[in-house]
Amino acid sequence: MIGVDFNALKVGDELPAMVINVTPTRVVAGAIASRDFMPVHQDRDFANQQGAPDIFMNILSDTGYCSRFLTDWAGPETMIRRIAIKLGAPLFPGSVLTYTGEVTATSEAGHEGTVEVAFRARNDRAEHLSGTATITLPA
Repeated sequence: MIGVDFNALKVGDELPAMVINVTPTRVVAGAIASRDFMPVHQDRDFANQQGAPDIFMNILSDTGYCSRFLTDWAGPETMIRRIAIKLGAPLFPGSVLTYTGEVTATSEAGHEGTVEVAFRARNDRAEHLSGTATITLPA
């Protein structure tokens, strides 16, 4: 079986960490892929003029990485039903971003298990984001 077994999950279970090396290419590619053409995500000089030391990750890329964190752990049959993210410190190239999380609740209805997860991603400076998600899995 790929992913987690819903019937074996319990509140307090920790998700395995996911580590991402943040490169300028990753920041720019994420912005372009999500059609976010704001120059602060791809033009260092423009970002500097706005008071930032470098380009920085956009929230759509962050949301994608949060989704990946959840589905890499839970498996290919996972459905993300809800995801809520609160941004913290900016994420600049050269950082290492580490996602961690834990199961906060589980419930079952029919052949579907619902899992509530709290997660966070921290870079070398501070907490970059925190969030919660509701996912469903086959029970």
